[in-house]
Amino acid sequence: MKIGFIGLGNVGGKLAGSLLRNKFDLIVRDLDKKLTNEFEKNGAKVADNSKELAENVDLIITCLPSPKICAEVMEGPNGILEGIAKDKIWLEMSTTDESEVKRIGKLVLKKGGIPLDGPVSGGCHRAATGNIAIFVGGERQAFEKILPALSSMGRKILHTGGLGSASVLKVITNYLASAHLAALGEAWAVAKKSNLDLAKTFKGISVSSGNSFVHETESQVILNGSYNINFTMDLVEKDVGLFNELSKKLDTNLEISPLILNIFKDAKKKYGSRAWSSMVVKRFEDKLGINFRAPNFPEELIDNEKEEKGYEI
Repeated sequence: MKIGFIGLGNVGGKLAGSLLRNKFDLIVRDLDKKLTNEFEKNGAKVADNSKELAENVDLIITCLPSPKICAEVMEGPNGILEGIAKDKIWLEMSTTDESEVKRIGKLVLKKGGIPLDGPVSGGCHRAATGNIAIFVGGERQAFEKILPALSSMGRKILHTGGLGSASVLKVITNYLASAHLAALGEAWAVAKKSNLDLAKTFKGISVSSGNSFVHETESQVILNGSYNINFTMDLVEKDVGLFNELSKKLDTNLEISPLILNIFKDAKKKYGSRAWSSMVVKRFEDKLGINFRAPNFPEELIDNEKEEKGYEI
């Protein structure tokens, strides 16, 4: 199977790297020539435009920062839709809007292609080792056809149902992660003001009913002071915004989510759109004149689990 990958950023570059590491025939495209040059050095081919990439592969993967950018790559001049043809599969691995992936999916179907949405969850450190989780929505037969590629990029793979279902599940999980992170800021503030040993507090939360994946990962780089989670404020604002917009379409009157979105908007205003999202807790450090530092925590998360071939759950 020939695979084309468009979008070699924080997540996409690691997913594409797993495909290359597992010896897939890979063509890549990104506006950053430094990124494509590095892939070319390691054996990948580089496409001059998205149309050319789509014409020369069986599976086209996009992993891009926003639905707007994805639409441009799909529908623009020399875009994917100009190169897609019968039985070619488009896998949208960006975190995107359900209605948008369905809209573009209809355009793919008109060209004879097959659309799937396949967002990932679990952090960049797990994307780097091929141990991240992948949700996939769309035609079951197409899902099974690309399962070998999915199994090289991720460990636990879930077919969620029809096209768009994976994108809905993804924004739900990202909303929950954002809520957990905002809550951690308050938890660390109270722990610090109570003069608790923060390293012991980390362990205590980890073995308690208050534990979460976000605590186990992001609290480590918060306590280190690097905050380096490889995920930025603007992306949280986008993802929680997608969740809120979806809730409005469903006529669901949410209570916590709008507050979470406002908290991250405030953090983005203070620290910048490209600041690490975990810096949302710094609002309390700055306001209270304290810090959440503790010794022996890593500057950056590394997945120490052995890479394993992925499987459907």
